[in-house]
Amino acid sequence: MKKIKVLNLYACLGGNRYKWDEVCDIEVTAVELDLELARLYLERFPNDTVIIADAHQYLLDHYKEFDFIWSSPPCPSHSRIRFNQAKGRNDDVYKAAYPDMTLYQEILLLNNYFGGRYVVENVIPYYEPLIPSQKRGRHLYWCNFNLPTILSNRHVQVGTGTDEVKKLCDFHKINLSTYKGEQRKDKIARNLVDYEAGKTIFATAMGVMLSENVQQQKLFV
Repeated sequence: MKKIKVLNLYACLGGNRYKWDEVCDIEVTAVELDLELARLYLERFPNDTVIIADAHQYLLDHYKEFDFIWSSPPCPSHSRIRFNQAKGRNDDVYKAAYPDMTLYQEILLLNNYFGGRYVVENVIPYYEPLIPSQKRGRHLYWCNFNLPTILSNRHVQVGTGTDEVKKLCDFHKINLSTYKGEQRKDKIARNLVDYEAGKTIFATAMGVMLSENVQQQKLFV
């Protein structure tokens, strides 16, 4: 069987990608704009191709080249936490902001143009989602296949400060000690998808693809 060509957009440290190799033989292209995160991602997954670029534009230019695409576009402008702060006592720090429509642009592109399987992941927003999704835990997933009811049985309870970062790093099996970029380490760690959930979603997508291939082959027997 040929390698599955995978595009991992807004890759960060590959929380979603960590266990994909256990599912099938894959060839992964990861796109990340933060130079430091891209460096750490490549240290973690040295066999992946890492592209330092705007993931949104890369998707538009290259979506036809892949069998499976995972996208996790930036979530702050959709976040209920930020919204509540902007409307509450922190409104001098957090101002009202337009929701970033990058999220919905990518969902519409993939749903209408892409011939493979895709997942777009984001937070549960402060408004009713504009496109129906599948809710699992603290995340919404837009995809062209049905997700299992339970994606992972793993949970982590965190505190604040360095203790929070350490617990999250242990949970995700990442190392942020050498990260020298501008993003907060707790924010980076909090935004990662649980790797067991990532594996479940990827395995489900691959099962759907394999089933479709078998059915198609039967039509020509």
